[in-house]
Amino acid sequence: MWMLILMLAGCLSGFILFRRNIVPRSPAPNQQLMKLSVIIPARNEESNLPYLLASLRSQTLQPFEIIVVDDFSEDRTRAIAESFGVKVIAGSSLPEGWTGKSWAVWNGYLQAAGDAFIFLDADIRLAPDALASLCQARERSNGVISVVPFHYTEKLYERLALVMNMLGIFTFTSVFEKGNLRKGLYGSCIIALREDYEKINGHASVKSEVLDDLLIGAKFIAAGVSVTNFIGYGLVSFRMYPNGIRSEIEGFSKGAVLSTSTLNSLTIIPIAIWVVGLLMSNTLFIFMNTEWALPLLAGYILYMLQFFYFMKYVGSFGLLIPLLHVLASLFFVVVMLYSLYQVVVLRQVKWKGRYIRVGGRRK
Repeated sequence: MWMLILMLAGCLSGFILFRRNIVPRSPAPNQQLMKLSVIIPARNEESNLPYLLASLRSQTLQPFEIIVVDDFSEDRTRAIAESFGVKVIAGSSLPEGWTGKSWAVWNGYLQAAGDAFIFLDADIRLAPDALASLCQARERSNGVISVVPFHYTEKLYERLALVMNMLGIFTFTSVFEKGNLRKGLYGSCIIALREDYEKINGHASVKSEVLDDLLIGAKFIAAGVSVTNFIGYGLVSFRMYPNGIRSEIEGFSKGAVLSTSTLNSLTIIPIAIWVVGLLMSNTLFIFMNTEWALPLLAGYILYMLQFFYFMKYVGSFGLLIPLLHVLASLFFVVVMLYSLYQVVVLRQVKWKGRYIRVGGRRK
């Protein structure tokens, strides 16, 4: 009975954490009121960039400028960007104390002429009314906003990210983060006014950090600029790791352990209960022939139903992975263990061929 109670508490914790904070759809505002600069750092993004640039072309609100910062790509990233007629900036040598992405974003900012910036990862895909809706949402919030994109997947290994994506949604929509002075932003899609960005000296203020997006949120809050996070359902999506499971593990493990340090304890506790309940339900496959099988089966089904409900807003994960969510749970355990190994033992994380020291320095 105690197992069933714990799994019930886990599912309940999921519903407590999840908030369907969707960006309201809005018509295009008057473009004369604001010049919007789109800044896209890109490192070996030839497979992703065409989707993003094509979606930017179809926006009801056309940006003032689109800047792609080619961060020493070894593929056709630069050629693809140039074929779309956008402004392309070649990456410059990475200075000591900077991480690659922060340096690329900063160089994009130095070349931008807009009154407001939208920082987009190259794997983002936008609905036609996305920029208009995001600008209106930023105006209503009177601060900085970010969006956790809907995860579009195609291959089976990509769908193993189900649990990781759920946890990402929990942390960014948790009601307990509302008053957190260390509240983070989701780095794939951030919109800020120039004046707000310059108040904190932009990405220069987090230049050496692995978790630049999370920590820059705290910088905005300290400067008196509000931070609001949305989910991208219907407007903003991405395909995170189309190039293989290795890049998927590296991407998620980069911040899996470190990101918990920025969360309110009132968010961490229900997340922990949700995870413990989930992992307990997955032991069904170990204790199938014991007296624990029935309560474990009940808990497993409860989590399965919860996944199917949340998936609508989180990503496209098919039918197999929610039904066999034990596979996504095993992937979560692998990512967390690898992340812990990098942080505690290696004291550095790897991403896109670069090593970044935990606490700040690149290698």
